[in-house]
Amino acid sequence: MSIDRVVMAFAGTVILASLALAHLYNGNWLWLTAFVGANMFQASFTGFCPLAVMLKKLGIRPGCAFK
Repeated sequence: MSIDRVVMAFAGTVILASLALAHLYNGNWLWLTAFVGANMFQASFTGFCPLAVMLKKLGIRPGCAFK
């Protein structure tokens, strides 16, 4: 699996988890959803993603988006 796919899977998981937590416990969990969305937005312009940097150091195969 490439870094791109891991980043997208991780972002999707965090978004779904924060939506579930907001529904079940407290609406403040939506701030986590907003943070992930904002990070994805800035990564689309800059190409910089902190998770991608960590995954690259762990030896995960680079993809097209994050090299």
